[in-house]
Amino acid sequence: MSPKALLSHLHRANGSATYSQNGYTIIGAVNGPVEVQRRDELPEETAIEINVRPAVGVGSPKERHLEALIQATLRHIILIRSYPRTLIQVTLQIRSLPEEESAGVGSSLTLLPHLLNTAFLALLSASIPLSTTLTSAFVAIASSGKLFCSPSSADMLRMQPILSIHVFAFSAQRALLLAESEGEFDVDKWEEACELAEDMCCKDAGAEEKMDVDGKVVNLGDFLRDMVKEKVEKEQRWKTAP
Repeated sequence: MSPKALLSHLHRANGSATYSQNGYTIIGAVNGPVEVQRRDELPEETAIEINVRPAVGVGSPKERHLEALIQATLRHIILIRSYPRTLIQVTLQIRSLPEEESAGVGSSLTLLPHLLNTAFLALLSASIPLSTTLTSAFVAIASSGKLFCSPSSADMLRMQPILSIHVFAFSAQRALLLAESEGEFDVDKWEEACELAEDMCCKDAGAEEKMDVDGKVVNLGDFLRDMVKEKVEKEQRWKTAP
């Protein structure tokens, strides 16, 4: 299922985005740079605060782990030395989950790429200075050895047993920013999964023809460029208005 996104729809935040794919819907809001408490102040860098809020109930160690991964990844793309002694707050509210995920099926890693893509779009909406773009993709490997790109929760139930799951994030220059994996796999399978994720994030290559892959490879790079183009056109509309 192709992703969908909406930018700058929350009026009380500096930037916002809603990202939806495969039954997941995440709302992201960014505020900053804002004043930071002295105990959190960094003399030469911007402090980054990530808050992941579950769809139901209060946060747990699962959300704290995801927050740490997202913060470490965003520090690679935010120009943190542009606004020292300030704070950038990123809040990610999980609005809806697939029925299978809501019932407790799946790993927290299946949520991570959606959170990362939402966070980046919200930063883009807030015009936070960035060194590059970011896209994140999820790959699952079934017991048959087939690779599944961005499978839905229902697909993952049908492909049981699953050997391993992998989440990758890439910059526009194809630099690997994040690699998180769970399960049993060897180096060759990890490299195949990484190559497929790179195809999804960075280029139009026919990954289905190069390896044993199920599912359509969605080009997240093209999706991101379309979102950036739409945002720029909207902000420059006043120049062409009669």
